[in-house]
Amino acid sequence: AVLRMVLPPSLADGTVGGAMTALDYAVPYLRWRALGMVPALFSATGFAAYRGLLNTVTPLKVSLVTNLLNLVLDPLCIFGLGKTGIKAPTMLLRIWNGLGASGAAAATSISELTSSLIYLRLLLRRKLVQWSKLFKPPSLTSLLPLIQGGLAMLLRQATLNVAFISAARRAQMMDPTGVSAAAYGITMQIYSLGVVAHLGVQGTAAALVPSSRAMGGDDAARDVADRIFAWGSILGLVLAGVQWFALPMITPWFSPLPEVRAAVKGPAAISSFIHLVNGLVFAGEGTMLGLGSFRDLALITTLGVGTMVSCLASPLGQSLNGVLISLAAFNLVQGLAVTVHHIRISPLRRRGFELAKGR
Repeated sequence: AVLRMVLPPSLADGTVGGAMTALDYAVPYLRWRALGMVPALFSATGFAAYRGLLNTVTPLKVSLVTNLLNLVLDPLCIFGLGKTGIKAPTMLLRIWNGLGASGAAAATSISELTSSLIYLRLLLRRKLVQWSKLFKPPSLTSLLPLIQGGLAMLLRQATLNVAFISAARRAQMMDPTGVSAAAYGITMQIYSLGVVAHLGVQGTAAALVPSSRAMGGDDAARDVADRIFAWGSILGLVLAGVQWFALPMITPWFSPLPEVRAAVKGPAAISSFIHLVNGLVFAGEGTMLGLGSFRDLALITTLGVGTMVSCLASPLGQSLNGVLISLAAFNLVQGLAVTVHHIRISPLRRRGFELAKGR
């Protein structure tokens, strides 16, 4: 969709194998979604500020409000007033017929804008933000640490985007009927439900490890990180089991088409086992974020993305199961790398390794 917006149609269509139908839906969706990108940055800043204060309740309340708003706006923006059962004047029903698939993006952007305004008000109330400094450019000295860490994280995010766009493109081009693309989308939606829980572990590690290190030194931070690794692994085991056993019940919620449901079974089963290693991945990433090991995290992500893209370029990339196996390879490399980093490389590495290195 990004390519369709900035390139001539002939070049853009060539990049996705001429999947015109998908692009015709994707372009307006992305344009509506782009309206929420700047508010999303404000929301992320507010969330990070409260996480730095070790206040997780306020972001939870904000998320609940904005997600409920999104839930209400989705049918209104997608279907309009006529198909939602809302009683309204006939003229109004005719004026607002909804935006179709793009309505979901519009609802999300409105929710993001609401979230950003709530965070702005809260930060102003706590005097963590001042109007006089809000639009004042910061000094270069204060920006340098952010630039150094930000470049590494930008590299990490860029490589992640390359990997997941490559996977989505493979699924999109796999068959002209769109069954594989639909099955891939449903699989990732089911898989992302567990990822949300893992992200909670990541955020916990990013907040608790540095605070424990500040109060109790490396030993205290190491103990906290070890417990987060352990609980993350247990969470991964639970999520893998729950998703595996729940697949027959939840798959019909996403599509009424028998061929799509059949195509989802294999990839969704593979994605459930990815949660087993995700416990290590997100605990390790959160620990590295808390320690400020941005460069190492970017290098690890690049290694994992390289593995995934290589798998996609191999015969594995010719089937939907192979695409999910490529994603599993990415997470496996990530999990092993962050665990090795925690044990042997990070500032919290084991004393035994330090003594052996000294000898």
